[in-house]
Amino acid sequence: VQLQASGGGLVQAGDSLRLSCAASGRTLGTYDIGWFRQAPGMERKFVATISWSGGSTYYADSVKGRFTISRDNAKNTAYLQMNSLKPEDTAVYYCAARPISGVVRTRDYEYDYWGQGTQVTVSS
Repeated sequence: VQLQASGGGLVQAGDSLRLSCAASGRTLGTYDIGWFRQAPGMERKFVATISWSGGSTYYADSVKGRFTISRDNAKNTAYLQMNSLKPEDTAVYYCAARPISGVVRTRDYEYDYWGQGTQVTVSS
């Protein structure tokens, strides 16, 4: 499966953005999806994950209550709605996929397929 992340941009603190992760090559419905982010000079960190059906989600503490992960398997697309953005949310955001596992996966090495990343910059 090939993943294409989009929707990043430059926003002010408190604004919202919605990132999209479009899949091609194979149906997204056979994969669990994760979002990760990497700030300059930092390691890539887990943001959120959603099960293949959308029935289960899990978030990093730093984004809980502000970000919402979702998916539309009919459109072969996953989303990350980001509200109340903070300067510390500035990073390149990546979507990733792994075959259905039934277990929450939060480590980047647990994901097999990656999109190219989309830059999110939040100014104060």
